[in-house]
Amino acid sequence: MKKHLGKIVALGLAAVLAVAALAACGGGSASSKSASAAAGSTGGTLTFGCQSYTDGIVDPLNDTNSGWNAMRYGVTEALFKFDDQMNVEPWLAESCDISDDHKTWTIKLKDGVKFSNGTDMTASAVAASLQRTIDEGDNGTATPEKYLEKAAKITADDAKNTITIVTETAYPDLRKNLAYPTMAIVDTKGTTDYTRGVIGTGPYAIDKYTDKVGYTMKANANYRDTVPFAGVEILFLGDATAKANALKGGQVMVTENVATASDLNALKDDSAYNVDVANGVRCGFSYVNFDGVLKNDALRQAVMMAIDGQTVADVTVGGLYTYGYSVLPSNLDYNYDKLTYKYKYDKEAAKKLLDDAGIKDTDGDGIRELDGQPIKLEWITYENRGLADMAQAGQQQLKEIGIDANVNVGDSESEWNKMVNGEYDLCSSNWTTVGTGDPTEYLANWNGGNKANYCNYSNAKFDEAYTKLLTEFDDQKRKELITTMQQCLLDDAAVLVHGYYNSSMISNASQIANAPIHTADYYWINTEITPAA
Repeated sequence: MKKHLGKIVALGLAAVLAVAALAACGGGSASSKSASAAAGSTGGTLTFGCQSYTDGIVDPLNDTNSGWNAMRYGVTEALFKFDDQMNVEPWLAESCDISDDHKTWTIKLKDGVKFSNGTDMTASAVAASLQRTIDEGDNGTATPEKYLEKAAKITADDAKNTITIVTETAYPDLRKNLAYPTMAIVDTKGTTDYTRGVIGTGPYAIDKYTDKVGYTMKANANYRDTVPFAGVEILFLGDATAKANALKGGQVMVTENVATASDLNALKDDSAYNVDVANGVRCGFSYVNFDGVLKNDALRQAVMMAIDGQTVADVTVGGLYTYGYSVLPSNLDYNYDKLTYKYKYDKEAAKKLLDDAGIKDTDGDGIRELDGQPIKLEWITYENRGLADMAQAGQQQLKEIGIDANVNVGDSESEWNKMVNGEYDLCSSNWTTVGTGDPTEYLANWNGGNKANYCNYSNAKFDEAYTKLLTEFDDQKRKELITTMQQCLLDDAAVLVHGYYNSSMISNASQIANAPIHTADYYWINTEITPAA
């Protein structure tokens, strides 16, 4: 395999047809070129296979996945975006100036940007889009107030092409929040169907939606730069093997995240395909429900010690994950090497811990009892990114120490609903840890006062550090607070971490010259995907 921009590159393509510091930020306006001319030079349509989230809805305010859909499909863009080191940079913005108190943000917009319907992206249009997130954000589950408070005042100066955001809260770096897909800029006057037809500034525009199949996209004729394809067919695919088969069968030119180790490795070894793998900032982990049987310290600690995470990451899922035990990936600069973990894999020690706590198998059926009841954990997950395979491996390893577990594999939406309702003991998920270039939002999952704390975890030291983090601007002090929070979770055996996922984009080498995957998992279809010569 070749090395490319710090990522592993092998050859691969994919899919399956589904029936049928905060000073001024630099950056300049891109030259305007004809999308139709660019499309004509390629003479074709890109076929792209991907998993469907939230039934493919593209309204950034519907829920988190819907905002990701719109940006991933090349429909929407935000004022800022992340590079592959998760540094924030301008996108629709030209520059950004802030006040000393971090409460006034003046953003200069790029000149000449248009929405896909030909409407100018004026300062007033941008302000209206952001105001919509404030006014209508509560209608869905996207929770935009996590990125911009409802008290924020947004004003536009069309003559200067600037917007000014004044907040009551001091934000360490509001640019990062404004880069999140929920905060994408849309044409609020021109969009009549947010669910299936949101109008953005991206290189492609929605032409048609086919239920359960996908989207037909057309090149944005008003885009400010060359659009490589005349159109894109987005095809919703099933599991990872379906993606690989679609790619090999020629139904798609590109697919994202073939997450079955055998399929991905076969594509890497085949020179007919390009496989681009990004350094992972996603964490595969299992929430531990502290409002159930796992509130028992000895039982929870033994569960951690019974799971051979290294073998599961390396063998069970074939290296799709890099094993680690903290909720933040070891490749991020948050002092992973300074953390200590008392509950590393040790099956015999796990058995002794349970025995000493009086959690024993008293009736000889192989399953230990707690408070007179046999232990049977409800472990929920969904079929994506190797999560089901890891849960099933954990199920077998728990049985070796006398703990039964029922692994319930559903779709991501049903798992989410069960998690929110507390209908689980372990809940396996795969989440981006630095969605805004910073882990604050992610760490809120374990903050006692946060409504996103679906595991009912509570630790006063963790909560104190989290509260300080919200208003701390010094990078070194922020790192120390984040280190403290990680250590609290480790000491409390609060999260079963499976490892850090490496995202991938696979393409047909004879049809596609370039199809990169980015560290921030928001940018799938873009102008970087280009046809082979």
